[in-house]
Amino acid sequence: MAAMDEIAILLQGRNAEANRHRARRVEAGRDLFGKWMVRVSFGRIGCRGRTFAREFASEDEARAYVRDGLRRRKGAIRRCGVEYRVIDASPAALPLLATLRKGGPQKFEAAGPRREA
Repeated sequence: MAAMDEIAILLQGRNAEANRHRARRVEAGRDLFGKWMVRVSFGRIGCRGRTFAREFASEDEARAYVRDGLRRRKGAIRRCGVEYRVIDASPAALPLLATLRKGGPQKFEAAGPRREA
């Protein structure tokens, strides 16, 4: 798969008290053959984790898939007790993140580098 530089988002969820340290990276863009691909990597921070990729017929379908995944992570605090924060996002990903900020009490917040004591 070619380098995905169209959309790139890195999320992290940390809850030291519960020993939960999760990361999720989402990359979307065109592959060498012009198809839209979304690649998702997730797992415990510092571990290898898992990666899967999906192919889409159009950019709109790929963006909708990424948006749905972000909505699911936004509600992760209810399911697994960890709040995901945006650590890094490409400029192309900012409109997707902005749509999630509207209308909900829980919001992704941009976070700077974390310093752990």
